[in-house]
Amino acid sequence: MAPGNARLLRVLGDYTVFKKMIAASLLAATACVSFVMPAGSAEAVATPAATSEAPALPAAPARREMTAQDVEAFLDGLMPLQIEQSDIAGAVVAVVKDGQVLFSKGYGYADFEKRVPVSPELTLFRTGSVTKLFTWTAVMQLVEQGKADLDADVNTYLDFKIPHTHGKPVTLRNLLTHRGGFQETLKNLGAQNRGTVDLGAYVRENIPDQIFAPGSTPSYSNYGASLAGYVVERISGVPFDQYVEDNIFKPLGMTQTTLRTPLPKAFEAHMSKGYVLASGGPKDFEVVNGYPAGSQSASALAMTRFMLAFLANGELDGQRILKPETVAQMLNTVTAYDPRQNGIALGFYENSRNGLRIVEHGGDTIYFHSDLHLVPGENLGFFVSYNSAGKASTPPRSPLWAKFMDRYFPVSDTNALPAKDAIKGLTAQDVAGAYLSSRRADTSLLRLFTELGQPSVTAREDGSITVDAFTTLSGQPRVFHPAGDGLFIEKHGQGKLVFTKGDDGVIRMLPSSSGVVVFERSPPLRDAGFLLTGLGVSLGILLLNIVGVPVAALVRRHYGVDQEWETAPRLLRVATLLVSMAMLFFIGGTAGFLLSIVSENPWSLDSSADASLSFMQKVGWVASAGVLLAAAHAYIAWISPERSFLGRLKETAVLFSLVWLVWFAWTMNMFDAALKV
Repeated sequence: MAPGNARLLRVLGDYTVFKKMIAASLLAATACVSFVMPAGSAEAVATPAATSEAPALPAAPARREMTAQDVEAFLDGLMPLQIEQSDIAGAVVAVVKDGQVLFSKGYGYADFEKRVPVSPELTLFRTGSVTKLFTWTAVMQLVEQGKADLDADVNTYLDFKIPHTHGKPVTLRNLLTHRGGFQETLKNLGAQNRGTVDLGAYVRENIPDQIFAPGSTPSYSNYGASLAGYVVERISGVPFDQYVEDNIFKPLGMTQTTLRTPLPKAFEAHMSKGYVLASGGPKDFEVVNGYPAGSQSASALAMTRFMLAFLANGELDGQRILKPETVAQMLNTVTAYDPRQNGIALGFYENSRNGLRIVEHGGDTIYFHSDLHLVPGENLGFFVSYNSAGKASTPPRSPLWAKFMDRYFPVSDTNALPAKDAIKGLTAQDVAGAYLSSRRADTSLLRLFTELGQPSVTAREDGSITVDAFTTLSGQPRVFHPAGDGLFIEKHGQGKLVFTKGDDGVIRMLPSSSGVVVFERSPPLRDAGFLLTGLGVSLGILLLNIVGVPVAALVRRHYGVDQEWETAPRLLRVATLLVSMAMLFFIGGTAGFLLSIVSENPWSLDSSADASLSFMQKVGWVASAGVLLAAAHAYIAWISPERSFLGRLKETAVLFSLVWLVWFAWTMNMFDAALKV
């Protein structure tokens, strides 16, 4: 349901070999206990669409005529190769142009084992967060009818209260622009264990903490979209899925589309299976409590109806779903953190490529991955969906769209760079470091994952930078060169990064292609490198100490050496070992338990996990209290004449490792009594 990556930002990310090695220490601690476990300060500013144009490019090659035959030949050359190389079962593509469906075709299989081909007319794909566009459309229908106000306190429409944590209300406009201030949340978003959804219970009982003031900082939020859907339900007096059926699907003739869960029997025969890898077999239908955020099932031809309506100012075949002025408001009211960055319109992401302005939305479930692009200036719409995550490091939909645009709207591949002596402002050295995403968790257990997956900016000798999270199709880092005033652009590409330094002194990184997230340079104690290094060293010391005790005992027995310790030091040594094992169980068990759920099926992370998390938390409290015994053991080691310097140093290292891990667990909210995730 997230834009770009699924599976909780790919869980820990895949940034550097060093980070992988340190993270392996955490997994090693997990392995030791797995046998007992059950299987931004600045205000966002409204800017007109024209402020987000792409950089001026040199003269482009001649444009190729976009015909159905040429599009088919082009896609037939790419799609089969994509799905085979990435181990994807099937995909579907649809293109609309000048008020007509220009092209639609299925590739591969809706059921890989039974070899059921994908049909653009009949096969249903889960559209993930593209569903949000229907949620925002429903909200705007109520706004144009005078039943909802974009700038009113959202509590006006609810049967519970969203707190005014920062002294400001959350509004519908905040929700549409992902500026509700909510932290990332995952628990109970899915309903896989129960099999049925309860939108009202979900939004009432799982309110995320607000880590930003409403309206200030973009932070993509599935909860915010779910809440908007519930507002529609409250105002209209009918369930959200029924409202969308009656007011969007039916008027547009989107007969092969549904939001209902479980899937209605009339659609079961046409629902594509979902896969991680086609070779790995099909997975269960994904059930989501917050279904207005991303649970729609639709055929490609049904999605063309939606695209055609928006490109025709809200009307299709005599049926109007929005007034022209409302469509213009949704597409052109752009909120951006910085005017050089593409922002977000009312629900649609704003983007630019090859000199053209694009409004779009991506969508991911665990298994399905989709994109919807509109190019209003060319009266063009493009929809693609894959029914498998695949094994490619870069989602195949992104290069597909890029190649499509390059074929029909080509430009030169070279950005003009200013002379080095003309470059002013922030330099590569100024902006280097690790960055925290605004889409993160600060006050819940999920911080354990979002904090450790920070992207890192590296300064190069020539003054350019790389970001380990941004790579080419070949896996090589994309290189961004300084263009002045905090702007860095690709020499051979269209990407750009905007860096700003706020009044608070914090440097922020703004990807030009997304207005729904910003990155803040991490303070030293929140730097992922520092956290992973400390975690790896501390866990390693405890593991070596635990393993070393029986090894040392065997060596002494072999050589007939007796360790003449008094009773108190012996007991304290045993206690320190037990405390170390308890700490490893707490840290490794908690991380491993959550990781196993998140990596396999995040939709099953609900209150059923509380018992296991609570038990490990109790072990953590005991281990934390036991640090006092480790401190006593270290003290006795230093005052005891029998202990060697290395022995004293070892006990001190164990003590500091335990103290560091208590601090880490506290920082990562692992003692949180509410068990928020």
